[in-house]
Amino acid sequence: MRQADEGGLLSAVLATAEQFGQQPAVVAPGQRLTYEQVVQSTGALATGLADLEVARGDRVALLLPNCPQFIISYLAITALGAVAVPVHCQLSAEEATYILNHAQVRGLISLAGFDPLVAQLRQRVSSLTKLLISGPSAIDDAINLEDVIAASADQPLLSDAAQQQEAAVIIYTSGTTGRPKGAVLSHRNLLANARSCVQLIGATAEDSFLGVLPLFHSFGATVCMIMPFITGACTVLQTGFMPLEVLEAIEAHRISLFPGVPSMFAVLMGCRTARDYDLSSLRLCVSGGAALPLEVLYGFRERYDVPLVEGYGPTEASPVVSVHPPDGVQKPGSVGPPIPGVQVRVVDEQGQDLPAGEIGEVIVAGDNVMQGYWQDPAATAEAIREGWLYTGDLGRLDADGYLYIVDRKKDLIIVGGTNVYPREIEAVISQMSQVSEVAVIGMPDALRGERIKAIVVPTEDAQLTDEQVIAHCRGHLAPFKVPRVVEFRESLPKSHLGKVLKRELRGESPSIP
Repeated sequence: MRQADEGGLLSAVLATAEQFGQQPAVVAPGQRLTYEQVVQSTGALATGLADLEVARGDRVALLLPNCPQFIISYLAITALGAVAVPVHCQLSAEEATYILNHAQVRGLISLAGFDPLVAQLRQRVSSLTKLLISGPSAIDDAINLEDVIAASADQPLLSDAAQQQEAAVIIYTSGTTGRPKGAVLSHRNLLANARSCVQLIGATAEDSFLGVLPLFHSFGATVCMIMPFITGACTVLQTGFMPLEVLEAIEAHRISLFPGVPSMFAVLMGCRTARDYDLSSLRLCVSGGAALPLEVLYGFRERYDVPLVEGYGPTEASPVVSVHPPDGVQKPGSVGPPIPGVQVRVVDEQGQDLPAGEIGEVIVAGDNVMQGYWQDPAATAEAIREGWLYTGDLGRLDADGYLYIVDRKKDLIIVGGTNVYPREIEAVISQMSQVSEVAVIGMPDALRGERIKAIVVPTEDAQLTDEQVIAHCRGHLAPFKVPRVVEFRESLPKSHLGKVLKRELRGESPSIP
């Protein structure tokens, strides 16, 4: 039997297919692929890409939603020793152009439905010479993806040419603090992180994952694609989050593991349904990507009687750093202890460890830590020091090693020389029943350095005033933490994983010039 730790991602999937070849690997609307079928299509596409002169180290972009084509393309590209560059499907032409030019992509794999965007990218990205499109495309020089796979379907299966230390993927950060940076993740990074997560939650071939998180993001790719594919589990893909479709999928496919972001669990907690759904197959829901409000944690658990645990990790860590152990101690408000194989420290400005309970920057070490930022040695040197990833997140460790994320270092507000953490204020304002969402930022203040501003999204039909918000804060916070200004909005700007873009709220320059 092939050893799963030889070679790159494809080698791990080949090892799984040898054992679970006839079991379903991917289920999508109108499609159901076994592991054997995934491996065959992946090998055929890799052969076709090699015939198109895609070589080791070449970057190939993926402009695809959650679909089997994404998984097959991702595996085929990386099997050649080339590098996949997933692109957010809702980016503007300007935003996507920046990423493709920065990564100097040579090829692009997409769906015919994205032809208008792809046509613009074809004109704006000079390095882009190969277009593979799934479905009937109107772009003249596009190659049909299905034809490429069919042409090599009878060829001997291509072996995995990748080595674990080689780059597998470049995932661009959401740009919450500036231009997107491309985190370079190796085969070893991805496999180490996925295997640690499998060990922690005890995933097996009997599990079914709900793949509603976007696969073009590191969270979705690791927990909804790589994790199931190294265990023989099935992933049930959905192209977007629709609450009733999620409930129907859990019931119909007997989903056992549901990774999501806080906004998903918040919507499900409050959604009205015409009937009760059978969610008895669910054994665990995991929230990540943003802070999980305690109201959502408790409310979701109460409504569905399903375990919901919170985890944490940045893209640069492949991305999972910590998760509450499903059968271990649960500490609401914490993001759990580090997963197996990952070390976490909390340090001061000089990089010295802080005692338990004290707030400092969270730094991470392990095989999951990225190789660096693509074409940005200065940012890489700032982020990775002596093997430790400086996350830019502020947090504290308790005596049991559980991590608490306090805020982003760049979001820290300093009022009269005192540190104020926006998340603490946001948690207090979120307790108000008339509040749907809230974000707290700092504004320049000539006297005190900064003053606190709360941007509030009221619930529908709520009659909420700034005086009410301020009065509520005065009853729960120290005077210097109470917002001086309250602004009401219909919505907050967010990244694709639901993170509020505080840079935009502060009026800073956009991530794409």
